[in-house]
Parts: sequence; C-alpha cells; structure tokens
Amino acid sequence: MKIIKTKFDDLLVFKSKNYYDTRGYFREVLIEKILKKRFKFTVVSKSKKNVVRGLHMQTKFQQGKYISVLKGKILDVVVDCRKNSKTFGKHFKIIISQKNSKSIYVPPGFIHGFLSLDEENIVMYSCTEYRNKKSEIGIKWNDKDLKINWNIKKPILSLKDKNNQKFKNFKFK
Repeated sequence: MKIIKTKFDDLLVFKSKNYYDTRGYFREVLIEKILKKRFKFTVVSKSKKNVVRGLHMQTKFQQGKYISVLKGKILDVVVDCRKNSKTFGKHFKIIISQKNSKSIYVPPGFIHGFLSLDEENIVMYSCTEYRNKKSEIGIKWNDKDLKINWNIKKPILSLKDKNNQKFKNFKFK
C-alpha cells in the first residue's frame, strides 16, 4: 500500500492494488498500523449516479474518516475547516473508484462530500469517532466561496443537504 501526501496537513491518499484472478479480485482496504489511527465504526452508503452527499462534518467529537469505494466511482471532496490551518477554506478533490484502488484519510476538522459518477456506487467509511447527530453540520455543496467545480449542474440531493448553510455563516473553531 502506497501513501501519497497532499498539501493539506494529515490529509492522505492511499493507493492499494486489486489482485485479480478468475474468481474476481482481492484488495487490502485499510491497515490501521500503517495509518496509526483507531477506527471505532464503519458504515456503507449506496448511491446512484449524480447523487451528491455532503458537505458534512461534526462540530463536537470530530471524526477522522477513511473512505474507500467498493463499487463504482466518486468525486470525493474535502474542505479544510481548521481555523488555524494554512489551508483553511481550501478544498481537495480526487476520483476514488473500485478500479483505481485509491482511498483517502480525511482528518478531523474537514467537511466531506462526494458526487457519485457511476450507475451504482458503494462507499465505505471507517470513522475514528461515533456519529453524534446533535453536532452534525452541513455546508452547501455548491457554495460560491469554496469554488469547487463538481462538473454537475443539477445533482440529486437529500432535503437535509438542500438546506445546508453557507460556509461564511458557520463559526469554525
């Protein structure tokens, strides 16, 4: 497993390998001793093409997230919300897919979201903290201040994500 550093402190991309044979393939997804993080729980989401999930984070009990695609392809997007970071308010995006075997570790203090690019997309998230529904916040996926080019005009959004707040209106710590 190869670790690729980004210009964002602690935001890492992992490149694994799919081992194919006549039965299908095998891939190592997460090795905790390499990342040196403990993950308390793992969740899976399934999304059809053109679904945008996010941008989300927790304000209390902030989560580190390790994100992998088990089926399909996504445009994964994170924004640094760590007020004292040199990259505060800047975004990072990457294509993660079943084929390219990439995963991303998103440290606490980032908002996260993704756009589903294939007909069926199954995404796995391993999280360093449990979900705390009372501290969840959402930032508008297309907030003009973030300048994220998602390459989509009319995504499929949840009602909750349609009502997310603007980046400039949230008080980051």
